[in-house]
Amino acid sequence: MVELNSNEIKARMDKAISSLKKDLSGLRVGRASSSMLDQINVNAYGNLMPINQVGTISVPEARLLIVNVWDSSIVANTEKSIRESPLGLNPMVEGNVIRINIPPLSEERRIEITKVAAKYAESSKIAVRNIRRDYIEHTRKLQKNGEISEDQKHDDEIEIQDITDKFINSIDDVLSNKEKEILDN
Repeated sequence: MVELNSNEIKARMDKAISSLKKDLSGLRVGRASSSMLDQINVNAYGNLMPINQVGTISVPEARLLIVNVWDSSIVANTEKSIRESPLGLNPMVEGNVIRINIPPLSEERRIEITKVAAKYAESSKIAVRNIRRDYIEHTRKLQKNGEISEDQKHDDEIEIQDITDKFINSIDDVLSNKEKEILDN
């Protein structure tokens, strides 16, 4: 008999939630944070690179981010990547330094940011559902090959769905907390 490895399923689904939390930490709420720019990739040297690999990000004031780009040949690409990001930022270039003033959030902008957060959450839900699908297919294949019984396949599918439901609820909770944080600040 082959046993269902629920710890493996949970570990994979935990990664989806960790990724969601990392993505949400980049959404700005009240004040500037260097993690706001974590999701931005810059076209540098023919490759897409995370912004923190092309320059130093600092937060000298509550509403100001500074990106000190190491190579002057990629300053324009860095500025373009920041401007085109879904964060709605307006960078200003001064030599190798990019200044980003963080305006106070309007109600309209807060709603836009909650929509971006919801997209991140939906991507995480899709990842969790894909993990569920992989394990259910694996369980069905085991039953088809005679390695597990029909009853065990049924029990395993129920357990996989229960784990999936818990993780989907966790994603909803994380999103709900982030939405409150965005709308209340």
